[in-house]
Amino acid sequence: MNLDPQTDLKLERTVAVPRALLWECWTTPEHIKHFFIPKPHSIESCEIDLKVGGKFNTLFNVDGNLIPNNGVFLEIIEGEKLVFTDAYTEDWKPSENPFMTAMIIFEDLDDGSTKYTAIARHRTPEARQQHEDMGFFHGWGTVVDQLESYAQKL
Repeated sequence: MNLDPQTDLKLERTVAVPRALLWECWTTPEHIKHFFIPKPHSIESCEIDLKVGGKFNTLFNVDGNLIPNNGVFLEIIEGEKLVFTDAYTEDWKPSENPFMTAMIIFEDLDDGSTKYTAIARHRTPEARQQHEDMGFFHGWGTVVDQLESYAQKL
């Protein structure tokens, strides 16, 4: 995949958890609530319809403010890759103000750990810069840390 440094952000990490368990965490609403937003913020609810065009809706609680984050899955490769966007909602209804398309990629490593890649693709360089300025690397890095810690307890 060719990434465009003008519009794409990428975070890669080695996670000491098997790929299958990370996949389960990313595709199960009850698990999503434990890692998908940096603490102390939280996920109030999560709805997943794991199919292309299926919903991936979360409701964030950020300092008492409820923020809906609704989208759909664009690509699903079982156990390996999730691609979702907020550019559309269920039934391919275009969103009013889309922000990004995300890709989460899981690759087995020889020692039972997983190479975890998160990519955020944006429509414009300005949107990419806004996301980086919002703390993409710190925030998404925290999400990976929370995911690893949570999954290791399962």
